[in-house]
Amino acid sequence: MNIDYTKNNNGLIPVIIQDATTKTVLMLGYMNEEAYNKTLETQKVTFFSRSKNRLWTKGEESGNFLNLVSIKNDCDNDTLLIQVNPVGPTCHTGFDTCWQETNNQNYGFISKLEKTIQERKENATSKKSYVASLFEKGINKIAQKVGEEAIEVVIEAKDNNDDLFLDESADLLFHYLILLQAKGFTLQDVVSVLETREK
Repeated sequence: MNIDYTKNNNGLIPVIIQDATTKTVLMLGYMNEEAYNKTLETQKVTFFSRSKNRLWTKGEESGNFLNLVSIKNDCDNDTLLIQVNPVGPTCHTGFDTCWQETNNQNYGFISKLEKTIQERKENATSKKSYVASLFEKGINKIAQKVGEEAIEVVIEAKDNNDDLFLDESADLLFHYLILLQAKGFTLQDVVSVLETREK
């Protein structure tokens, strides 16, 4: 890998640390060539600590190592993106990230939708909404809706109207997310099961 250590002060380059699974940015550190080589050798991310003025392997005292998954160089060859599997919290304050965020898997809009469903579930009696009404009717009604939407998806899959197929697919996914929460689960629980089946 062609890395240009000459553009920055003292031969240090910025290194962005990202969780390989969740894609959450965990921290920013600095490396010189020696730290980079040690990272490759040990498969644990090693920085050059500006405060300690020495090499520093993240987790050397706490045990919260950053196990190396991949390294990517940017277009100017002077910044690295390192993907890792973190062991424990990354920040010295005990947080998952140095921005005091929780390192949870995020599915973009689907995660936002799950949060909305959860809020409607928790406020089912005070907020009247379609979702709240389903939770009030109970698990049998929610499961029935998933079954109905699944049948609609099958019917539309055999037709040639892509718009109707996608509409019914969206309805099925929406009601399935509601069913998951009615059972006390989230999409991440299903993903975890799928991950155990990966070969």
